[in-house]
Amino acid sequence: MFPMFLLSKPSDAFIQQFIASQRDLDFSFPNAVIDSMEAPRGYTVDHNRVELGNGEDVFALAVSAIKRWEMFNIGWLELMWPEAAIEEGTTVAVLVHHLGFWSLNACKIVRVIDEVEPVRRYGFVYGTLPDHAERGRERFTVEWRKDSGKIFYDILACSRPNKLFAKLGYPFTRALQKRFARDSMQAMLRAHL
Repeated sequence: MFPMFLLSKPSDAFIQQFIASQRDLDFSFPNAVIDSMEAPRGYTVDHNRVELGNGEDVFALAVSAIKRWEMFNIGWLELMWPEAAIEEGTTVAVLVHHLGFWSLNACKIVRVIDEVEPVRRYGFVYGTLPDHAERGRERFTVEWRKDSGKIFYDILACSRPNKLFAKLGYPFTRALQKRFARDSMQAMLRAHL
């Protein structure tokens, strides 16, 4: 097990070892919630969305932004690494800088979403791995509502604390989750302009 909290920013080599150590592990939440968008008992659901614009060009730019993990381009948090392929099984680490320390959280893509009807939708669902402060999954999609022409960035998360410190600091953890949703939506607005 790797330490989740660090006093200084970890090196690329450390992060690569961390990701490699998590890659073949099982998800830290029940398999039944992988494809279900309903929250199991004891999990908190967060659903956030923002309109990005209208039309095919905006949708293409938004899909490109998802593929570059732009929704994680928010300063206090980094995706390790944004060149990671959006495909089932891709394992990444989320590096967070808060309260004067750094933390690493491991996630793996559960499924890629590429739908045409009834709504054009692209994105993915990733789930937490054992070395993540939370248990759950998060869906990141862009949607093209053909009836209105509007494009939306949508985040749907289902989580509960996984580690003791996350349980003890639950109000702080919830504040970070809300901050991430807000900042992620702003990152996607910036990414397609």
